[in-house]
Amino acid sequence: MQQRTIGSVQVSAIGLGGMPMSIEGRPDRARSIATIHASLDAGVTLIDTADAYHLHADEVGHNESLIAEALSSYGQNTDDVLVATKGGHLRPGDGSWTIDSSPAHLREAVEGSLSRLGVEAIGLYQLHRPDPHGVPYAESVGTLGELLDEGKIRLAGISNANPAQIREAQEVLGGRLAGVQNQYSPAYLSSRPELDLCSELGIAFLPWSPLGGIKNASGLGSGHTPFQEVADARGVSPQQICLAWMLQTSPVVIPIPGSSRPETATASAQAAGLTLTDDEVKKLDSVF
Repeated sequence: MQQRTIGSVQVSAIGLGGMPMSIEGRPDRARSIATIHASLDAGVTLIDTADAYHLHADEVGHNESLIAEALSSYGQNTDDVLVATKGGHLRPGDGSWTIDSSPAHLREAVEGSLSRLGVEAIGLYQLHRPDPHGVPYAESVGTLGELLDEGKIRLAGISNANPAQIREAQEVLGGRLAGVQNQYSPAYLSSRPELDLCSELGIAFLPWSPLGGIKNASGLGSGHTPFQEVADARGVSPQQICLAWMLQTSPVVIPIPGSSRPETATASAQAAGLTLTDDEVKKLDSVF
């Protein structure tokens, strides 16, 4: 498995997004555990989650607990697996998503995540979203800095941030911003400025939903399209070609495709072994 870096930690070039295993349409627990184990078997050492990945109000942290169970039952050493979680987003249980990125809530959220993950320090803790309700961004990010200093988190990151917020977070954290997680895919290229800034600053960029909407937006479904043509020539799926294309965008990119089935988790991880030629990249870029 190709390796990339988040802060000072080396992880697999492709991670696993845990969200589909805990929200609407989620599979049973056994299949979810098998999915996580399949990723580990394929060399994945980055798993992304959040305390808000759950359905009902009384199961906050469902996905964190699921990941902790999968790691403990894997049967092999998982010390090199970086679990990245997030705080500041909430699900009241009525299907909605709300935000509370206040320092008080983040501190409470971190304690809950530490307990569910069964660790003394969280590998990568990310501010899930900026708070639109009057909480200054610097205060939310500053809390991450305090948690770093206290040893409760090892790396600090932000999610769903714009370039100005990335620069502000880097300043507030004294140059310790390790990762930025934004939506990015061939169907959602509006986070390219954030990706480019992360490349400039040497900060890991974790695209969430890297395959989201691509069938409609960039021809990754059926038919003779650049992604399909390259995939057919390689004998792989267009989704794998998409992840390989994304990896070649910048060495700071670490996609975290979500999965809820062992076979899709394995296929996504295998995309890290694909290296596209310059001509193939040009063909894929022609879609946009």
